[in-house]
Amino acid sequence: MVVEERLVPSGGSTDLLSIGTSNMTLLMDHRPTSQSSHLTSLPTREIGSLFTATSSENSSSLSLLCACDELEHSIPSFPICLFIGVSSEEVSRLDTVNIGAIFAFNTIDGKVAKVAMKAAEDDINSDPSVLGGRKLSIALHDSSFSSFLGIIGALQFMETDTVAIIGPQSAVMAHVLSTLANELQVPLLSFTALDPSLSPLQYPFFVQTAPNDEFQMAAISEMVSYFGWTEVITVFSDDDQGRNGVITLGDKLADRRCRISYKAALPPDPMAKRSDVLRELRKIQKMESRIMVLHTDMETGLLVFEVAKSLGMMQKGYVWIASTWLSTVLDSTSPLKPEIANSIQGAVTLRPHTPDSKRKRDFISRWNRLSNSTIGLNPYGLYAYDTVWMIAHAVRLLLDQGGDISFSNDTRLNGYSGTGSGLNLSALNTFDGGKQLLKNILETNMTGLTGHVQFNQERSLINPSYDIINAVGTGHRLVGYWSNHTGLSIVPPETLYSKKPNRSSSNQHLNNVVWPGGETARPRGWVFPNNGRELRIGIPRRVSYRDFVLLVNGTDKVQGYCIDVFLAAIKLLPYALPYRFIPFGDGHKNPSYYEFVSKIKSGVFDGVVGDIAIVTNRTRIADFTLPYIESGLVVVAPVKKISSSAWSFFRPFTPLMWAVTAAFFLIVGSVVWIVEHRRNDEFRGPPNQQLITIFWFSFSTMFFAHRENVVSTLGRLVLIIWLFVVLIINSSYTASLTSFLTVEQLSSPIKGIDSLIGSNERIGFQVGSFAAGYLREELNIPKSRLVPLGSPEEYALALENRRVAALIDERPYVDLFLSDHCEFSIRGQEFTKGGWGFAFPRDSPLAIDMSTAILALSENGELQKIRDRWLSKRARSSDNNESDIKQLDLKSFWGLFLICGIACMLALLVYFWLMFRQFNRQRPEELDSAGPAISRSARLQTFLSFVDEKVERSKSSSKRKRESMSRNGYHIDDERTQRSGRMERSLSQERQSGDT
Repeated sequence: MVVEERLVPSGGSTDLLSIGTSNMTLLMDHRPTSQSSHLTSLPTREIGSLFTATSSENSSSLSLLCACDELEHSIPSFPICLFIGVSSEEVSRLDTVNIGAIFAFNTIDGKVAKVAMKAAEDDINSDPSVLGGRKLSIALHDSSFSSFLGIIGALQFMETDTVAIIGPQSAVMAHVLSTLANELQVPLLSFTALDPSLSPLQYPFFVQTAPNDEFQMAAISEMVSYFGWTEVITVFSDDDQGRNGVITLGDKLADRRCRISYKAALPPDPMAKRSDVLRELRKIQKMESRIMVLHTDMETGLLVFEVAKSLGMMQKGYVWIASTWLSTVLDSTSPLKPEIANSIQGAVTLRPHTPDSKRKRDFISRWNRLSNSTIGLNPYGLYAYDTVWMIAHAVRLLLDQGGDISFSNDTRLNGYSGTGSGLNLSALNTFDGGKQLLKNILETNMTGLTGHVQFNQERSLINPSYDIINAVGTGHRLVGYWSNHTGLSIVPPETLYSKKPNRSSSNQHLNNVVWPGGETARPRGWVFPNNGRELRIGIPRRVSYRDFVLLVNGTDKVQGYCIDVFLAAIKLLPYALPYRFIPFGDGHKNPSYYEFVSKIKSGVFDGVVGDIAIVTNRTRIADFTLPYIESGLVVVAPVKKISSSAWSFFRPFTPLMWAVTAAFFLIVGSVVWIVEHRRNDEFRGPPNQQLITIFWFSFSTMFFAHRENVVSTLGRLVLIIWLFVVLIINSSYTASLTSFLTVEQLSSPIKGIDSLIGSNERIGFQVGSFAAGYLREELNIPKSRLVPLGSPEEYALALENRRVAALIDERPYVDLFLSDHCEFSIRGQEFTKGGWGFAFPRDSPLAIDMSTAILALSENGELQKIRDRWLSKRARSSDNNESDIKQLDLKSFWGLFLICGIACMLALLVYFWLMFRQFNRQRPEELDSAGPAISRSARLQTFLSFVDEKVERSKSSSKRKRESMSRNGYHIDDERTQRSGRMERSLSQERQSGDT
């Protein structure tokens, strides 16, 4: 308070104490109390005549003027005028911190917030240390759910030096007031206006002190995905919070390959009428989805449930998921009115999760006394309490940081308060410490009734979580939790924060839910209503291969293999499926199947049935069922029969295979002769006899009729491996020759797709088939080589006239074609794998249900019966394909020959190494005595002579020499002399023979 003294010359010099204020000016006598009290004792009408109320620049201020000359008549002594007031520049020295609150106090959230904020105010003021001796004052403004009154209340608060405002209750007001808060730098905190579009970038002074609806919609989308549903219908209030919440829900559902199939907008509270709700719900009744997400305010939401109950939409098969408004009704209204309890049976709703704590339990125990038992506590009451404490802590921190609570006029508003304008906007003051207070609020780190309170970088509360509750009886039951950390769980989220996040589907759990109608089994979530329109099922108007789809001329009757499969499948659906067939095509040629399927995307058909191949470009525009028949592209070409001849026994092997086999017979015979020659008499004798032995032994192993015994280890090893190779070759030859001689052989220059691609021949394909696109795009075959053909007759004529060298089509068509044209045959194998299915719109639950039905048809054998009834001729074409027998080539046996060749090589290496070692050990004296004069040829001849010796004679000669040496006492030198003599004699004999 500023005290200012002034001198006013009126009948003498006297001190005047002037207290200036922007709100009130009061002129008083500064004299002894007994004299000054005379003014206050004047009659009311006299005082009224002395004071005039005048308007000032501040619309909320009042100036009381005292005329000094009139006071002289009442006060004989000298008059003294006192100016008493509070200067707006010195607000920081006040003992009171002003906070405003804007709510509709006739609503549940408003009533609960009022009690909770009053309790927080009392608790703060009871502890002087919270605000350093200052008092907290919360001024309440009832907006009566009117945006206009809410704006008026905010303007009044901002004229009276309010440091922060709690509220507003709705997002509509929040969008407007946030702009005002930005300009005047007054923090605006709300725990009920939770619109996700209230971006902190656009509205930096708006703070949401409860989890916003983005997290609530994420929880709902995860619940939808958890229960296996793909489509939902939203019913929402058509205001900012309702619209933006539904938009956010659509984004969250899209992340999980789900979608909103219909959005039912209702007038916002309190304008929604029963007729509005009835009109929308009757539309919804005719739709397929039975999953309802209700995102409204309390009054409209309860009206929706009441109307839904009357329309039978709270029965078995329906699912209702309400946003958090329903949980506030369940928590704060006890007991529920019977009509409300009956209308919400089986509904699922979310409630902001607040961890259990002693402070929370103590506050709950106080609640009945605080509220006089007029209303129950819900989580938003706890958020209201914590919001007040959040502001108090931020204010105290602001003061501790050296800041002050001061306000200043915005000069931009001075021009809006002129005479006659009717506006006094210059009274709106800017909070000088607003930015620092906002910063302190966002840096809050405390433990409140709602748990740990802290903001992240996106200015959202950390660890947002919800309770998932189920309305049952007159109350509710907890079925699980959702948290941004781990998703759905049945344990409190705070117990999981210390663990690593695990959002895998196997880690998502909820307890059983009692759905509308009292059912505990998971509802399908999608049905065809009896009063719904018929499905428009497109069928191709084929001109060829009409065994698959046939539209009987002159009638609406449709039949064929594909049609019978479809009719059998819909009989297994757990609901009625109204439908009607609509032909597609001009009837002169087969339609384009890509255009046929694309009619689903354009909305012409609700599904298509027929011989529709499941290929990549079609799956981008529609969802397919499981294949009900296998299909793949094959090559068909003309063939000619091959008659038997005198040389047919050569046909099982290719010439190269014959040559390699014969070579290995000789190689193996030679290797065995080498390793057996020294010790086996059966492999010794004159050269011509030994050559015959090699040939005889080699080829006799083909029939396992060799009579020679193999005694060496190396020889036996080679022979065992070779006999295994011979066994395989004999068996393969016998099997292949049997096939060549007993099965009718067909021949064609086209061996399959590879040989067809490598040639320049023209290729035929069926009109409307995907084969043409596949050949051009995947196999890079020029379009000039492709010839469209429209019927089996055109197929046959084009192949016979050599208009095309081959045709490519899907296997089911080819099977029917070959059943009537045996002069053609499938060449090679199927080079694509796929199947036929029925197509429906993307994300249609009908595709899943029909797939289940097709699988059931396959398991119970009905699918095979339908195939036999329509496609029984295909067995003949399969036989034709099996008659193409290939010759056996080296590629099938090179591994066996490689093993045998390695065994022979190793055997020879080991054998010669052993011979060389024995040769050096038994005849070293002969080589030493000859000296370096001996020629290489002589050395080699000596080694070969050693190898050619029979092993028994070599061993006995060495034994006799050793016995003679020991008996006669010969020394080593004598033995060397004898060996040298023998060597010299041998050399002399060689020279004589050379001379001759």
